Amino acid sequence: MQSPSIASPELIFIGFHALSDPLRISVIELLRNQELCVCDLCSSLGVSQSKLSFHLKTLREAGLVRSRQEGRWIYYSLNIPQFAVLEQYLSEYRRLSQILPARLCKEPS
Repeated sequence: MQSPSIASPELIFIGFHALSDPLRISVIELLRNQELCVCDLCSSLGVSQSKLSFHLKTLREAGLVRSRQEGRWIYYSLNIPQFAVLEQYLSEYRRLSQILPARLCKEPS
């Protein structure tokens, strides 16, 4: 995966794809305030570890979460620099709001 400071189209696509699933958004929300182990995430979300593992893999591959192993448990936390990449991408569209829409072409009657 590329460095979060380089906003390639592929990195942007992977990031937004990872955020396109409601369960993955729920994971992000739970990790907003603290690092959590996979068992706590499963318990809070009411899903099996096998189902959650797929979603966590997607979030990791997108660079949105980090994982670390401590003993037999894996702990997850947000990777804030990757969120900054997506935020920067979206902020480019904010400046486009200053551009007035083109007038609709009217056919002569």
